[in-house]
Amino acid sequence: MDVAIVGGLHSDARKQAVERLLAAVPGSVALHHDLATAVHGTVVRTVRDATGVLSSGEAPLVNDCACCALREDLVPELERLADSGLTRLAVVELWDSVEPKAMAEVITAHAHEGLRLSGVITAVDPALLLPCLGNGDDLMEAGLAAAATDQRTVADTWARQLEYAPVLAVADSADADDEDRALLAQLHPTARQVPISGHGDLAGAALAGFDVEAAAAAQHPSCALLPTDADEAGVATLVWHRDRPFHPERLYQALEDLTCAAARSRGRFWLADHPDTLLGWDAAGGALCVESAGPWLASLPDAAWEMVPPVRRAAAALDWHPEHGDCCQHLVFTSPGLDREGLEEVLESCLLTDEEYAAGRDAWKHLPPAFDTLLEV
Repeated sequence: MDVAIVGGLHSDARKQAVERLLAAVPGSVALHHDLATAVHGTVVRTVRDATGVLSSGEAPLVNDCACCALREDLVPELERLADSGLTRLAVVELWDSVEPKAMAEVITAHAHEGLRLSGVITAVDPALLLPCLGNGDDLMEAGLAAAATDQRTVADTWARQLEYAPVLAVADSADADDEDRALLAQLHPTARQVPISGHGDLAGAALAGFDVEAAAAAQHPSCALLPTDADEAGVATLVWHRDRPFHPERLYQALEDLTCAAARSRGRFWLADHPDTLLGWDAAGGALCVESAGPWLASLPDAAWEMVPPVRRAAAALDWHPEHGDCCQHLVFTSPGLDREGLEEVLESCLLTDEEYAAGRDAWKHLPPAFDTLLEV
């Protein structure tokens, strides 16, 4: 049985996309787990088709986690539908803040049980794109947390929902303008945009197939499919690529300016006092997440390369430098009204000077360890 995931914080657009799929694909049903009731100890599951609700029930919380309850309840329901032989397509409509990556991996893990993940779609109202991307509130404050321990923000959750899906179901919004549409195109330039209304083939997109490993690789800092340089309708994307490490203290002092310079920024970067560690940069809503994403390939012995996925080796080859291999800065900033020159000036000022660079790696490791707290070293 084919299974398609439809998610996104834009609930009206998401519901429209699901209704469109139910109407377009004969023998399709939609499953939805409402996590809004989790505060009362249960998750409400609804199964419906184009004519209305077929069944509903409750799933108890698992370890006080609504998302855990969803995972525990979802697969048995999908298997029941598959066993009936009556369902061609099961549309999993995710609740607002549930991210598609985790659910896609759960479903794929059960492919041997008659389930085929055929598509992952994020529904988008272009007029709400920037407000969500600029919302630094915790999900808990917004009433969208999936667990008491949920520390995500609206902005970073929305960014991951948007960028993970290869297909965007785009609502026809009277409030959206050219800037909104340019921002959507630049944030995820490789996505297939399908109108929810009109003549868009949303059903074809839902049944086209989905590669969960490729999707995960496209999000990993070491080999992410990052946006390209662009400038349209007042929205710009700056791709900043350099072959010299950052000075940890100067970069740390500039973090606030860099994080607030764009609605969205992400990529990988090279820090002088951690020269062998590939660091991931992920910022939205005025907040930045910095984390270790493993070693640069240049720091690994040749024998270890055989254990590295081909997509990772290919990404490293594109950045390869004869002196320091794949170690580099590759950061991408996207925003309306982006100050390219000002942003580049700040970034350049954070790099090692010629004298600092010439001192070599042993000297770099003794620079002020400004990022150790962020990296929990």
